[in-house]
Amino acid sequence: MQIPTDKIRDLIGPGGKKIRSIIEATGVKIDVMDDGKVHVFANSGPAAEEALQMIRDITASAEIGKTYLGKVVRLAEFGAFVEIFPGTDGLLHISEIAEQRLRDVRDALKLGDQVLVKVLAIEGNKIRLSRKAILKEQREKQERESAAAAGGSGSGGGEQS
Repeated sequence: MQIPTDKIRDLIGPGGKKIRSIIEATGVKIDVMDDGKVHVFANSGPAAEEALQMIRDITASAEIGKTYLGKVVRLAEFGAFVEIFPGTDGLLHISEIAEQRLRDVRDALKLGDQVLVKVLAIEGNKIRLSRKAILKEQREKQERESAAAAGGSGSGGGEQS
């Protein structure tokens, strides 16, 4: 597989600790090239797939407009920090948590909560997230479906009893 060259250090980890943990957990052999090419050698398909997934998790990059299932790792007055992949978290500002105004972040979220978030923007290494955008999309989809169901149902054949 190919990974961004700036993610090679993340994959290897301090003193090779992270890459060794993948090798120990899966029993594979991993070679990382300077150009970001990663070769995984394994005796079984499941071991190779597990190692590749671990590598994907470590080297994943957030994409604007994409939705992730994240975990609330820290709460602050102004919002919550949500981990969208191991070692990568973004800010879910208090104004982006719910469709209505919140007085306190703790009214809607607590540490360890799993939340669906959408990436709004990436500025340098800061990721801005929104939960409100997903809630709004879900509400609009439900409204469209219920409107279609109400308008689309006619008399279905006129059963009599």
